[in-house]
Parts: sequence; C-alpha cells; structure tokens
Amino acid sequence: MAICKKSDKYSLLPEPEFITFSLDHVKGLRRFACLNDKQIWICDMEVQVMKLYDTQGSLQCSVQTEKETSPFDIAVTSGGEVVYTDVNNKTVYMMKNSQIEEIIRLKNWTPLNVCSTSSGDLLVTMSSSNFKEFKVNRYRGNTEIRSIQFDDEGRPLYSPGYLKYISENRNQDVCVADCREHALVVVNQAGKLRFRYTGNQATSKRSFDPYGIATDSQGNILAADCNNHCIHILNQDGDFLRYIDNCELRTPRELCVDPKDNLLVTEYYTGDVTNVLKKIKYKSYVDNSKGER
Repeated sequence: MAICKKSDKYSLLPEPEFITFSLDHVKGLRRFACLNDKQIWICDMEVQVMKLYDTQGSLQCSVQTEKETSPFDIAVTSGGEVVYTDVNNKTVYMMKNSQIEEIIRLKNWTPLNVCSTSSGDLLVTMSSSNFKEFKVNRYRGNTEIRSIQFDDEGRPLYSPGYLKYISENRNQDVCVADCREHALVVVNQAGKLRFRYTGNQATSKRSFDPYGIATDSQGNILAADCNNHCIHILNQDGDFLRYIDNCELRTPRELCVDPKDNLLVTEYYTGDVTNVLKKIKYKSYVDNSKGER
C-alpha cells in the first residue's frame, strides 16, 4: 500500500474508521446523495419515491415521484434541491419543497447519471437511442452550454453503454468512471482530456472495475473498485495516493462524500437490492500548532 501523503491541512488515516447502518423502509437503494453531513436523499427504485434519511438510518420524509417515471440517478444542488434523471421519459426533474418539475427533456438521447456543480450547472451523462454513442452535457437551467464527447483527435472520450458515474472536482474537472473501459476519464471544464486512470497495476489483484465516483474538499478523487473490493484515492492530477481496503468492503458501488469529507458507500454483494450504507472516515485534519485531530 502507498504511504499516505500529508499537507498542512489534512492527512489520510492509515486505518480508516467506519460504521455500518441500515435504512428503514427501503426496498431497493440504488442511488443516493448527501443533503448535508446529517441527511441523505435516496431513490427507492421499487416504489418510485424519494426518501430523506438521517445518518442514523431513520426515515425523515418521503416524496412520490411523477407517475410512470423511472428514477435512475440523483443529485443535490448547493441550494438543497433534488435533481433526478428518468430513463423512461428521457427527462431530468427537479424537486424543491416537495414539488417536482421537469427541467430537461431529450429526444434522441437518454439521460443517465447527473451531478450538480459548484457553479450551479448540471452535468448529465447520456446515451444515444441506439446505445452506440455516449456524451456528457453541461446545462445551465434547461439550456445546454457544452457537450463533451470527443478528444482533440475526434476519438470518443467514453465507451458506449450505461454505467458511467460522474462527479465534478473542486478545480472544475469533470470526472467520469467508465466501467466498460476500466478507466476514470478526467477532462477540464472545457472538455479537454487531462488524464485517464486505469488502476494501480502494481498492487491490484484484478482489473480496475470503477463504478461510483466522488471528490472531496481537497480535490482528491475517490473511485469504487468492485473487482478489488476497495476504493482508490487519487489526487486531482491522477496520482494514486492509497486504497481504502480495510473497512470490510465487499463489492463497493455507490459513493458520496458529505460536507465534512466523510465517505458514504453502498455495497452490492447481496445483489441489486440493499438498504445498507457504510460511513467511512478516511482523513484527519491537521492543526500545525497542535498536531492531528
């Protein structure tokens, strides 16, 4: 395992700490997003409802989604609104004060994963109707302001297919986990390729299999590696820092970092239906005059 790198602000814990908790009244936890460090919104796929939980696993409220919708992914904006994609209707919805409105409707593309950015824009991954093309669109409100699909040589940045988790880093890089290509694809705000990360071959036992992706307040990128039952931590330039692999992880898939830089993880070793989350503390902050705390 790599030696943890330190700064004057934080250090990665050599032994991350974790707790496991179950969410009440969940039939199929597939996607979730942190509202703050104490509350989590989830998509309950089986009953087509959004549910708000505290970090003890207690249900706070439920909101029924639009009829005949199929929520695929969920994000929370800086203002606390919930945004979710619907693959059946090719639509992106926003929920504010329990009221749901349509904000983006597509024709020839299907919206998949969604991320709310620091500037208030939305990043939406999408697949063409014939599943042969894939791209990331940036929206300001309901207006498309950028489409990210090809590199400078005209080659596709992403493979076709559904599984592409997305996050924005604090330097406004767009980070996509491309499971089919076994890679993280990171581009800058203008859509120019910065780097691809294909795993740490020196220490991985199996091929890199990225699903969930998240970023923290220091610009680190965290990626769930299902094949190796661990989470990779990279810096914003794609340099490998370390694994989280000692928290009894089994097939980690969904990731979210809360405002206090705690990592929340779902695992899929029991199949696609789960109601269990792990909360992992993987760093400590450093006061130069007093040491770590």
